[in-house]
Amino acid sequence: MSTFFLIGVFLLLQASPALSCTRFIYTADNGQVFTGRSMDWLEDLKSDFWAFPRGMKRDGGVGENSIKWTAKYGSVILSGYDAASADGMNEKGLVANLLYLAESDYGKLNGKPALSIAAWVQYVLDNYPNVNEAVKSMRKEPFRLAAAQLPNGSAPTLHLAISDPTGDSAIFEYIGGKLVIHHGKEFTVMTNSPIYDKQLALNEYWKQIGGLTMLPGTNRASDRYVRASFYVDALPRFKDNRMAVAAAFSVIRNVSVPLGITTPGHPNISTTIWRTVSDQKNRVYYYESAISPNIFWIDLKKIDFSKGQKPRKISLKGHPIMAGDQSGAFIAAEPFKWLAP
Repeated sequence: MSTFFLIGVFLLLQASPALSCTRFIYTADNGQVFTGRSMDWLEDLKSDFWAFPRGMKRDGGVGENSIKWTAKYGSVILSGYDAASADGMNEKGLVANLLYLAESDYGKLNGKPALSIAAWVQYVLDNYPNVNEAVKSMRKEPFRLAAAQLPNGSAPTLHLAISDPTGDSAIFEYIGGKLVIHHGKEFTVMTNSPIYDKQLALNEYWKQIGGLTMLPGTNRASDRYVRASFYVDALPRFKDNRMAVAAAFSVIRNVSVPLGITTPGHPNISTTIWRTVSDQKNRVYYYESAISPNIFWIDLKKIDFSKGQKPRKISLKGHPIMAGDQSGAFIAAEPFKWLAP
């Protein structure tokens, strides 16, 4: 191992910004696939659960130049700021997770229709049954992303991860105005900065050291990436569904950031505000608030996604204490509008 490589690794670790989220895929026995993610943010995202039916007429939320589509698949999502779909799963078991990436640069529209960054997750869940079809379509770039300022004044520089019940995975990043896609079952973990190519290189370095020798323990994105990668690979392939769900939660808790933590010199440090685990074989979407003593879940098989159904909502405002299956708790509601530039 060269001294220059070690120095380069150290500098990359030091350059990682403090804003954070983590996503991983865990493949258990009996064809069970789980995607876990933490939502780490500067403040309360004011998230709610939404159930959206097939047949909804959508647009990109940025005016006349917006891309338009009709939802082919129903989905359950977690919103952010009543203006974005941040995380979710559709009725085919396709999962989409939106995470922070400081290096994102969406470039210019170049004559293409526009899609608000806030609608990126929903566009994928509405249109595709699996990762392979999503990648084939997205490579053609049917839209260009349009960013906008969040209510807290920050810029939503984000990248997207998707996964399906086969364990297939894809990462979408816009770097220097160009779309970069990593597609394959090997791309099981994603965090934040640096860009994904560099995350992979850093993880290879730590694999040579070995996770039983030492694991990086800070809340930096690159450290969380290494820990999630090691623990996902080390997990037993549980046959029992309850044990498999618990195993997935044990990893996402390990890479979470303690509630309310602050670090001198890093004013933008983020804390974990909620976690999700998506059981993609059984179509069950688990949710855990960082300030709630309980986990609850939505069984997508119990949701009527048929065309003509109204959008429905479970309000999480005020952080209600909920536990168990909440699939029947949705109430009809007027859908939110996408955050626009």
